[in-house]
Amino acid sequence: MSHRFDIRVYYEDTDLAGIVYYANYLKFIERARSEWVRGLGLDQTRLRADQGIVFAVRRVEADYLAPARFDDLLTVTTALDGLSPARLTLRQQVLRGAAMLFDARVTLVALTDTGRPARLPQALRDLAPR
Repeated sequence: MSHRFDIRVYYEDTDLAGIVYYANYLKFIERARSEWVRGLGLDQTRLRADQGIVFAVRRVEADYLAPARFDDLLTVTTALDGLSPARLTLRQQVLRGAAMLFDARVTLVALTDTGRPARLPQALRDLAPR
């Protein structure tokens, strides 16, 4: 299952060269991940309040392939790449039209409010192929 999230590049996203500052791609994919989770029917605020579970990024592998510029309309795609009871790996790409600008693999883990490892919520574990 692949999720798409559109985002516009604003002036504040760019550096002195007029291109998107590299760290902002991480913000773009974070927003897209939040919408991907919401699309699965998970309310992260309720998850924390009811079960004390939050998500944390464990690892990011990223390739910057081409620059985005002010006013570009970008699409962030998010797809499940791997899943275990305690972690999931997503493939996230930032596209301008058909051109891939950024490609990342992101590993997420579930933690309790105290920072201890937790099992992923059932809605995420249900994504595993049977």
